[in-house]
Amino acid sequence: MGNKYLYLYSGGEKLHNDESSKAALKEWCAYFGKIHGAIVDHGAPFAAEEQRVGRVEGSRANGYSVIHANSLDEAIALTDGHPHIARGGGIEVFELLDLSEI
Repeated sequence: MGNKYLYLYSGGEKLHNDESSKAALKEWCAYFGKIHGAIVDHGAPFAAEEQRVGRVEGSRANGYSVIHANSLDEAIALTDGHPHIARGGGIEVFELLDLSEI
């Protein structure tokens, strides 16, 4: 079913153990339910502790997901209604190269 794409999340609301976070979790579950056939790895948020090694620029990523799609355009279309964007965050979409045939 197509290629694998990485959604790299940055920005957006910080989640806390409160009602807003419970609502956000429900939104994420509903979104993943909507695209369930495309999900490879639901991913995870990144912990607060980090160490950058080498030349790293830009804002800190705060989570990821991996999906299947037939094209970059389809992978981008699948972000429609994504709760991370709705809560002020951004998503970088990367195609993952298949190196198994090299």
